[in-house]
Amino acid sequence: MEMAIDTPSPSPSVSPAPSAAAGRQTRAAESVRLEHQLVRVPLEALRATARTNHRLAEKEIAAVLSSASSAAAPPGESGSAAAVDHLTSLVSRLHGLKRKMEEGARAEELQVQRCRARLDRLAAASAGDDAEWEEIRLKRILVDYMLRMSYYDTATKLAETSGIQDLVDIDVFLDAKRVIDSLRNKEIAPALAWYAENKSRLKKSKSKLEFLLRLQEFVELVKAKNFLQAISYARKYLAPWGSTHMKELQRVTATLVFRSSTNCAQYKVLFEQNQWDSLVDQFKQEFYKLYGMTLEPLLNIYLQAGLTALKTPFCFEGNCPKEDPLSLDGFRKLAEPLPFSKQHHSKLVCHITKELMDTENPPLVLPNGYVYSTKALDEMAKKNGGKIICPRTGEECNYTDLVKAYIS
Repeated sequence: MEMAIDTPSPSPSVSPAPSAAAGRQTRAAESVRLEHQLVRVPLEALRATARTNHRLAEKEIAAVLSSASSAAAPPGESGSAAAVDHLTSLVSRLHGLKRKMEEGARAEELQVQRCRARLDRLAAASAGDDAEWEEIRLKRILVDYMLRMSYYDTATKLAETSGIQDLVDIDVFLDAKRVIDSLRNKEIAPALAWYAENKSRLKKSKSKLEFLLRLQEFVELVKAKNFLQAISYARKYLAPWGSTHMKELQRVTATLVFRSSTNCAQYKVLFEQNQWDSLVDQFKQEFYKLYGMTLEPLLNIYLQAGLTALKTPFCFEGNCPKEDPLSLDGFRKLAEPLPFSKQHHSKLVCHITKELMDTENPPLVLPNGYVYSTKALDEMAKKNGGKIICPRTGEECNYTDLVKAYIS
């Protein structure tokens, strides 16, 4: 006797499989959307290098022209000798400028080469080998993660052994590392210099980084009991921010009264190490935005995309199977902010084989109500002479007692 759980629905028409070329085109489009930083980062680095070279050339040439106009020799041999010496120093300065411009040109050429290599990589997405493309992308994602987690040596080694130096941004992250290390050593100057280099673009994004750096420098002066210097510093660097950040300014300047030994939690926290850690995090966020990078590592984004399809309430119960990635604490932490997967149709998975039960491997119902796949129960019956033992309850029955269930 057979028991029908549901009436079988008509089989959907099978659409022809997409061609390999169409699959590559789709993958190329996805790569452009998901990995825009692949091209954006070297382009931003090229712009920064070009701006630096332009400012250097303007500054040096203006200084040389100004100095040359005042090099007119006064009467007499001594005046002529002084003019010759002056002009010789100008020529030497121009030679120095030429060397700097040549170095700048080489840096620009390197960035252009990287842009070209990355455009070629994107072009290969629609015409290259699938396995090779996926392998290179995985290595790029791993290098990106290592750089963000400060594993610079490991990231460099992986890039070198894989031959993907032009496809990753190690030099950009190393520039950021210098600022991060200085902040961890409680030094503000390198971070302020970095902000000054990128001031116009950071202002457009309404960055608060400079303000936060100035606040921390003021707090350090108070902590060192340099009160007069702290007051002068506040007048020069903090007062201009009063129109937009008055509440924060009032709180920080109150440290002149409460000092670092205070027990008042609202002000005591300003003197703690956490403030420097927050500055590091703030700098990283501004750095990522400046270069058009994702705020989260690419590895986290890809993993979360997959976990979104797997996350269900069952994954967080005590009997979550070990085969489920969400049985691991690391993946659970990544999945915390994600919504549960929306399942339009339920899927039955065999408790014994962990395989999907469908029309090719239909479910069979035991007399005690538990359901297992035909494949699993067939193998059990062959081993036990036609006997079935429920793995959950230990109850025994004959294979002929099983009832077939239908899935729509």
